[in-house]
Amino acid sequence: MKNRILLTLALIITMGLGAYAQQGGGQQRRTVEERVKMMLERLTPELQLSKDQVTKLDTLFTRSFKEQQKMREDAQASGNRPDRETFQKLNNDRDEKVKAILTDDQFKKYKEQQEAMRQRGGNRGGGGGQR
Repeated sequence: MKNRILLTLALIITMGLGAYAQQGGGQQRRTVEERVKMMLERLTPELQLSKDQVTKLDTLFTRSFKEQQKMREDAQASGNRPDRETFQKLNNDRDEKVKAILTDDQFKKYKEQQEAMRQRGGNRGGGGGQR
């Protein structure tokens, strides 16, 4: 059950990244440092993170986002798309490490917050609509 939830979460993240890139976000993608900062600014008050947790999550998210960025760059250089399964594995591995840093309650809120963010992001869509 836990693996199914994590797999679903990773799939949602991957789909969201694809939609973002198709909207022209690839040209304006935030740096790894900006993404980590935004993530921690959002998580810290919501999860009431300790300084030690913030430090550990900073390191973890930086490493994870750099791995994802490298995968995107390697795929783009070879003219391919990033491998979805590899992205899912990276996200699953990251979430397992996040779980080890957070309390059970914090991790539950973290997962809920991630899901809410994906749902909001999924409604942005491109094209159509009145201007």
